[in-house]
Amino acid sequence: MIKRKKYLNNRDLLKEIHLSKNTYSSFVNENDDVYDIILPNVEKINIRTIAQAKRNQADRLQKKAYEAARAEGQKVKQADFAVDWKKIDKQDVVFRIMTHDHIPLHPGRKKSPKTVADHHVQCNFPPFQHFRLDESDVAVCVGKSHWDGGLENGNFSKAHGKTTNKLARMYMKLCERYGTRSNWRGYTYNDEMRSQALLQLAQIGLQFDESKSENPFAYYTAAITNSFTRVLNLEKKNQSIRDDILESAGLNPSYTRQTENELKKSSDPI
Repeated sequence: MIKRKKYLNNRDLLKEIHLSKNTYSSFVNENDDVYDIILPNVEKINIRTIAQAKRNQADRLQKKAYEAARAEGQKVKQADFAVDWKKIDKQDVVFRIMTHDHIPLHPGRKKSPKTVADHHVQCNFPPFQHFRLDESDVAVCVGKSHWDGGLENGNFSKAHGKTTNKLARMYMKLCERYGTRSNWRGYTYNDEMRSQALLQLAQIGLQFDESKSENPFAYYTAAITNSFTRVLNLEKKNQSIRDDILESAGLNPSYTRQTENELKKSSDPI
């Protein structure tokens, strides 16, 4: 039996996006880079969000143990690895707080700033900080995005990280598969469409915000569609200009223009 090759899914995309963003970040300990819940500010850390973070961590640990057992060839059920979220200590959960507090200000970057981000240096993805609760239930920062070095003696940096090789290959696969769709594959400039889409993903790929959506596949597909459409409209505009020049010189334009002219003549009243 031939095993069908797996295509991309949101889980794998989210994992590689997370790993890519971590390369631009700095954390106190190794386990501080994995968050359990995303919140808009530290004030949102309360009994309800702590409980939800524990549940999220329990689900993550359960899936991780299940996948490890399946990778070893064991025939098991995911329910066999259930974790009681009530037994998880609240000091063990990590909160991702979406904030610009550690991002330098950039006055004048926007003429009419409308958001908090407009007042700060532009980043390649929404900045964040990771927090844990200490024994006194005080939120302590254990990680910062766009940061190089220690949290106290480090500095802001947005150029020391990189997109993981696997995520880059995912970008290429998405553009390749999208270019084979029936409504795009017939164009002679299909390669240019794919190249522009790949360039677009390289620029905005990490801007995906996990706090607003868990569907990066739809986000990337929309970006690819816009890139393909942009190239198509540009090529149509250039072709129209070439046809105008050929017609003004008394030469035959493209078959598309000839067909349009014939249809126009046939529809004209006698």
